Order: sequence, then structure tokens, then C-alpha cells
Amino acid sequence: MSRLIYYVASSLDGFIADENDSLDWLLSQEQVPGGGNDYEQFIPGIGAIVMGSTTYEWVLANGGWSYDVPAWVLTSRDLAPPAPSASGATPDVRFANGSVADVYAEMFAAADGRDLWVVGGGDLAGQFADAGLLDEVQLSIAPVTLGAGRPLLPRRLDLELTEHGTNGAFLTARYRVAAPKHGDAASPLDVA
Repeated sequence: MSRLIYYVASSLDGFIADENDSLDWLLSQEQVPGGGNDYEQFIPGIGAIVMGSTTYEWVLANGGWSYDVPAWVLTSRDLAPPAPSASGATPDVRFANGSVADVYAEMFAAADGRDLWVVGGGDLAGQFADAGLLDEVQLSIAPVTLGAGRPLLPRRLDLELTEHGTNGAFLTARYRVAAPKHGDAASPLDVA
């Protein structure tokens, strides 16, 4: 069964990008292959991804498109698709504007049983959480403080720690998104 995972790194003070949307602070940190929340172990289980327009533009400007699974970009702007890969393949990128529940249903179908990944965008992950669709947060915490920037998850969200460890300079944790407590947000949507 597919899970929607917010796989993300943040500063110690809870920011995923600095005030200029830079990740230089993150990319300079040491990681160890096979450590906690290892990307090379994570990515083969992903069948579809979703991101906002800021993350999409950052990816294109910093190395180009490298994903080979269907991708959704939530945006209200007209954006150009990524260039074809070195092999000439056209990336499967779909631009959407509207309900995260509708996008989730399309991603779920495209993932063919593999997991779904919210790539960057704390507010976007929060929108999925608000809709009751976010299952897990996989967080790597860098040993740096930024003081300001893009927040990790600008919502109240109750989480249950399921795993913790390290990866080079990072503290790593996996959290299950807990069901809302009585009086909190509505129950999760049944989207299957």
C-alpha cells in the first residue's frame, strides 16, 4: 500500500531553505552512504513525486531534472517542462492547480503500489496533512541554525517517532503522522 512521505532535511531551528531559498548550508553537510534516511535506499521505493513551483524551479536551476517517476508540480503559474534527459527521454511532469486530494488520487494510481514523496515545500506537505493524506515524515536535521527561511512544516501536526539515528553530520528520524486527537482536524480522507 502506497504511503505519502514528506522526506526532507532541515536546519536545527526548523527551516528547509534560507531566506534566499538557498540550500548551500545543507549541501555542505557530511552524509554517509547507508546512514539514517539514506537517499539511495529511499528513492527506489518511490513511484510518484509532488512539489511546489519554488522547489521545481530550484531543481531545474541546480543540476536539472533527475527524477524518472511521474511528477506533479502544484502551481498557479505557467511553467516550462524540464528538458529531455541525456538519453532523449521526456520527463513525466504534470502541472496542476487545485485540490491536493485530486493530485493525490492521480499520484496514487501512477505509483503502482510504491510510495509517494512530497519533495520540499513545508506548506505543501502541510496541505496534504490538512487533508488527512500525509502518512510519514522522514526528517534529517543538519547541525546548523538559519534564524529565518522556509519553515519545515508550518502547521500543528502530531507525530509518533518510529525510528531515529544518524547519517554523517545529521540526526535522522522517521515519524508516523498520528491520527487527529478528539476536537482536532477532521478524520483522514478515504482515498483508495
